[in-house]
Amino acid sequence: MMLTLALSHDGPPLDLDVALPAGEIVAVVGPSGSGKTSLLRAVAGLIRPRSGRIALGGDAWLDTARGMSKPTRERPIGYVSQHYGLFPHLSALANVACSLTHLPPGDRAARARACLALAHVAGLDDRLPRELSGGQQQRVAMARALAREPRVLLLDEPFSSVDRSTRKRLYVELKRLHAELAATVLLVTHDLDEAALLATHLCLIQRGRIVQHGATGDVLTRPATVAAARLLDLPNLFTGTLERDGAARTLRWGPHALALPAAADAAPAAGTAWTILPTKVLLHRVDRPSRGERENPVRATVADLVTLGDDVIARLVPEGLPDARLHLKLSLHVAQRNSLAPGREVTVSLLADAIVPLSGE
Repeated sequence: MMLTLALSHDGPPLDLDVALPAGEIVAVVGPSGSGKTSLLRAVAGLIRPRSGRIALGGDAWLDTARGMSKPTRERPIGYVSQHYGLFPHLSALANVACSLTHLPPGDRAARARACLALAHVAGLDDRLPRELSGGQQQRVAMARALAREPRVLLLDEPFSSVDRSTRKRLYVELKRLHAELAATVLLVTHDLDEAALLATHLCLIQRGRIVQHGATGDVLTRPATVAAARLLDLPNLFTGTLERDGAARTLRWGPHALALPAAADAAPAAGTAWTILPTKVLLHRVDRPSRGERENPVRATVADLVTLGDDVIARLVPEGLPDARLHLKLSLHVAQRNSLAPGREVTVSLLADAIVPLSGE
């Protein structure tokens, strides 16, 4: 089953056509103003796109070609906004119960208490939102979103207002709830680390358009376009010339000839953009040579180093490319053992499987 979205909207920009896997946690990542919240609001029925279709499997919620749009109350969704949207004058129990108007009045309190327990805030029934911590407010908002047993859970940066330790606990609870309920989760976030931890599917959005989507690990490590690489904030973004000799491919980068895996569909091209993750740049160690050191060796000079906890980010100036900065990420003890310092000459290997040619779109 897929969640199919084909939308055009003139207000907050939306112009997309995508099928997302149902039953998974899908992270929607993009800069401010890219259309992330508009996408959630369209799915929820809170804005009416100019044209389009929204369907979960064969159940259509919106089809402008047929003049059909289900109201929000008839869509099997739960919604948690960035600031939770709890009614300040209602208790935690009443906040959850207010979404249960489809149930007989006598059944609402029991169902609301069950949802509070599911979200790990049992016993806080009578507290007003101002009497709850940020994490407790988030859990009450989640309980309210779950009250109607949604098939799609819409989360708009739900962890941005809580401290780091609370956020980590809420991550665990979201994964637990997802495993129990098997609902589709659309999680809007600007935090790539959060997306990598929680989501099985990643959707990059910019100016209302889908830049790339797919399995989270694939998108994070193998962006398809320059735009995707920039959204992922990848520091190693360069251009070279792609050459072919039969099935063999070579990327010319200044004086360096970088071998790439064979591919049948890659035409030769000058000005080919490409990237490589800093963790895939292999330092030739002075004390313990690696088998990968024969692969695409590049001599370079260390420009500077930044230590971040147990990791070091080194910026290297490749030989023959004085304006380029190749980022290398390695552990602090490896950097110390190899006496890395500004001005030191080193050799690194750019692993062929890790070099990712990019399209310009």
